[in-house]
Amino acid sequence: MAGSNPNAKPMDLTLKIWRQKDKNSAGQLVTYPLMNISPDMSFLEMLDVLNEELLVKGEDPVAFDHDCREGICGMCSLFINGRAHGPERGTTTCQLHMRHFNHGDTITIEPWRAAAFPVHKDLIVDRSAFDRIQQAGGYVSVNTGGVPDANEIAIPKTIADKAFDAATCIGCGACVAACKNASAMLFVSAKVSQLAMLPQGKVERKTRVENMVAQMDVEGFGACSNTGACAAECPVGISLDNIAMMNMEYLGAKASSENI
Repeated sequence: MAGSNPNAKPMDLTLKIWRQKDKNSAGQLVTYPLMNISPDMSFLEMLDVLNEELLVKGEDPVAFDHDCREGICGMCSLFINGRAHGPERGTTTCQLHMRHFNHGDTITIEPWRAAAFPVHKDLIVDRSAFDRIQQAGGYVSVNTGGVPDANEIAIPKTIADKAFDAATCIGCGACVAACKNASAMLFVSAKVSQLAMLPQGKVERKTRVENMVAQMDVEGFGACSNTGACAAECPVGISLDNIAMMNMEYLGAKASSENI
């Protein structure tokens, strides 16, 4: 294993994992002992080891979401010992390593807990609500003629940097899982802000924020709790400033709406 420590001692662990057959079945925590785990393994590699043992025993492996395993796709959404993505800040589950745990630890692993994220199976939840919120935002109007020069529209660096920071949201749902009200405000505000700050996004600026906020409510996400737990658990550091900006965008859009 690249970057492994040859002197690292293997660990014995006790895993308490949420098992649920499907969205219509009741779930429960099931305990699994796991031995000789290298501290240099990633958390998902540790689950791979468990699943190999379960398959050898003829048991159903634990279903969990993953894709790139490089911390950029947001698929590896696990609630670990009461923390979204685990104990390390600024880290997705796939980038969390077992050296952050100790020999003899009991680790509780659950799916995101939110009415808007129903459990598919075990640790996999349906996060298509996020897709519908983004789709509600609609399109961005652009000319479809020749390819414009990259520097044709001048954007101040401070604005470009802020827009890029908002655009780094990977849509993992940690903000929802961390919020006591299961609010999606941080996610939605990041998507609203990144376009509201750029010239290309200003044509649909008002309708975008109204439609996305309305869809967020339809999906059943809770109200903002104002505790900042969402930003604290966000693996890419999305700022609470985006929520403030979205609120201003929304109030401005409503104030100028023909329906008011």
